[in-house]
Amino acid sequence: MLVDSHCHLDFPDFQDDLEGVVARAREAGVGHFLTICTHITRFEQVRAIADRFEDMHCTVGIHPHEAENEPEIDKARLIDIATNDPKVVAFGETGLDFFYDNSPHEVQERQFRTHIQASRDAGLPIIIHTRDADGDMTRILEDEMAKGAFTGVIHCFSSGAQLADKAIELGLYISLSGIVTFKKADQLRETAKQIPLDRILVETDSPYLAPIPKRGKRNEPAFVAHTAACVAELHGLTSNELATKTTENFFRLFSKAKVL
Repeated sequence: MLVDSHCHLDFPDFQDDLEGVVARAREAGVGHFLTICTHITRFEQVRAIADRFEDMHCTVGIHPHEAENEPEIDKARLIDIATNDPKVVAFGETGLDFFYDNSPHEVQERQFRTHIQASRDAGLPIIIHTRDADGDMTRILEDEMAKGAFTGVIHCFSSGAQLADKAIELGLYISLSGIVTFKKADQLRETAKQIPLDRILVETDSPYLAPIPKRGKRNEPAFVAHTAACVAELHGLTSNELATKTTENFFRLFSKAKVL
């Protein structure tokens, strides 16, 4: 069984085809889905989609792109939502994106730290987005981890080996998306080879970043099988072995998902 550990099934791209998307994923061997919240104002829509499928959970949080435009949320509200809802198993996605700069850096950092505090206090993992922000990401993770341990995953990993090593040192997981299959992603593949097998997850980040050989199409959870096959080859495993390992990792990290 594979798990798509990060997809956005509330996005308009899937509005008219959601049942088909989920059915095709199951046919491709995907046995569980984590659909990710990016806007706190849209959490109810995300939650409603997760509630439609027994093999799906969701998160609550604010994407760094939306950090300035979404209502400011405190850790108490995040914790209240997550701990009182059996479908919510993590916080985020949150983090830093200095590539697009859709929100001021200081606002992104403040919101990120709030999500980390909620993660620490609730004992639930955090979904971390990072792009063009390795130095600040390392600084914040080290600073917050020094205040008390928390768990989480850097999703859709596309940074270098230094950040991967730091994340692993701090006890975090690394999730690989279709980017690892791209022709120009040699450096990322080299980094992926060095990630310990007990810290790897796979994801689609759908509807974005469809892997080869589906490049250029709308991404969907079924395509996680192509990413998993690439990662398996990098580690000298069969696809079934990689699926078993990454699924074990997912349920170890998102332990609340076992409740249902």
